[in-house]
Amino acid sequence: MTAMDLLWLFFILSALQPVMQKKLLEAMRQRKIAEIEKKRGSRVILLVHRQETMSFLGFPLMRFINIEDSEEVIRAIQLTDDNVPLDVILHTPGGLVLAATQIARALKSHPAKTTVFVPHYAMSGGTLLALAADEIVMSPHAVLGPIDPQLGQKPAASVLKVLEMKEPKDIDDETLILADVSKKAVAQLQRTAQTLLEGQMDTRKAKSLAKTLSEGRWTHDYPILPDEAKELGLKISTDMPQEVYELMSLYPQPTRAVPSVEYLPEKRTGGRPPFHRGGDQP
Repeated sequence: MTAMDLLWLFFILSALQPVMQKKLLEAMRQRKIAEIEKKRGSRVILLVHRQETMSFLGFPLMRFINIEDSEEVIRAIQLTDDNVPLDVILHTPGGLVLAATQIARALKSHPAKTTVFVPHYAMSGGTLLALAADEIVMSPHAVLGPIDPQLGQKPAASVLKVLEMKEPKDIDDETLILADVSKKAVAQLQRTAQTLLEGQMDTRKAKSLAKTLSEGRWTHDYPILPDEAKELGLKISTDMPQEVYELMSLYPQPTRAVPSVEYLPEKRTGGRPPFHRGGDQP
């Protein structure tokens, strides 16, 4: 074998390495999903959105809940017997209201218990999905978020605020149109959230919570931690199975040239004695 042959072999293996790594990760995820399903006797569905980088060009692409996601999740639910519980693992910034509503209603209508796991965050449309669950399991530092509708880059609640601050004659036509759409969007989303919450709490509480989450009380990226979620009336547990964390580790963020976070990926138990100031301690 000549030096040129070795060089070509190196380039071929380098080209195949990302494909092989992707296939290996997929196989590991499938095994971990099967392990969780066997342990819990459930159907496991993941909805994981990572920022991805396009090949060659390197442009970041933000993923979110879309119609393709709703089609796949609904298909998975249809393939699940009525007596089989659903375990949904969410890691998403949100997405299309239509797609999130379709998924949420499908989860709500499943006869067996539905549990949503939030290891890190499920914002906006992700929170809407969580409202459909019989139980929400969050890690101690995971967050949910408000579900107030957004019209492009404009929060619907903020557009409506303009009507309170100005007379209609002082507002341009486009803003008035946006205000009309905003009013409908807030009412629609509030009604959807209330429908999802009914059955978990009485109608009065469901209506109140739906209004709190959709009226624009907070900024759209406001983090709702487990304790606050409990105070709001949601059924929250922080007993996150270790297997869920292990599964999330198999969905790595595309690596950068220089990582922003580094550590030795082993569990630490015990260790050296604590450091004491002064004396002869090193």
